[in-house]
Amino acid sequence: MSIDIEDVILDRDMRGISALRPYMADGYADEAAGLILDNPGAALIVTGFYILMAGAPENDGPPGAVAIGNALRSLGCEVAYVADRYSAAVVEGLATDGSPVIDFPITDDAASRRFADGVIRDFAPSLLISIERCGPSEDGKARNMRNVDITEYTAKADCLFTGEIPSIGVGDGGNEIGMGNLAQVIPTVPSLVELPCVTTVSKLVISSVSNWGGYGLVAALSRRVGRNLLPSVAEEREMVERVVSLGAVDSFSGQRAMRVDGFPIDEYSQTLEELHALLD
Repeated sequence: MSIDIEDVILDRDMRGISALRPYMADGYADEAAGLILDNPGAALIVTGFYILMAGAPENDGPPGAVAIGNALRSLGCEVAYVADRYSAAVVEGLATDGSPVIDFPITDDAASRRFADGVIRDFAPSLLISIERCGPSEDGKARNMRNVDITEYTAKADCLFTGEIPSIGVGDGGNEIGMGNLAQVIPTVPSLVELPCVTTVSKLVISSVSNWGGYGLVAALSRRVGRNLLPSVAEEREMVERVVSLGAVDSFSGQRAMRVDGFPIDEYSQTLEELHALLD
């Protein structure tokens, strides 16, 4: 039995996100990679999730975002990142290639829409990508996995995703930008969020850990272009080390530790190792 990219990034599922797989295309990572290649030019990559119990950003999201960004830059794409005041410094600490990091203000709906319109006008992206970025439920509030309102700590970067620009969303719990694609299904899975994000995207990528979804997307892109664009395991560990040193935390414990979504770094790195093996 052959192993697909989706098998790898959904392995060791601690949240039950794999219950959504029957509602996804068989090769959803490949479909998302195809969307990237069909829309060359400039990409905005949105990330950053606030962990309330720690008062700090999460270490899941920024490494995957930068891995995607590095892959796109190697293919000649212009890249800019979007975060907010809680996660911008973490993303800046990882994006060492000179790609700009746009600090999306935490403000009201109208001001957020104006800011988003300005970003789209000035950067003129051909593609939008969100990875592990909390988005609004049907009532407009952003919530964490414990169903706690974190709206006051979350910039409304979802305003960028109006549907006019091709887009990709990567998530692992149901409350992230892009999960609106499955908003009717997510509440039927008891281990996922009760009130999912309603923001939709052109292509959704689900994974047990969002960083793994980002790496799965890069692996699918690598297959399409015939070149391994993934970071090495050593490079990925360095990224996690760097974001932790910048104050990012493991979402399960709220601690600044070499764990991502509860996985100790050695176990966590196995997914990237397996993706490299698929490309050999």
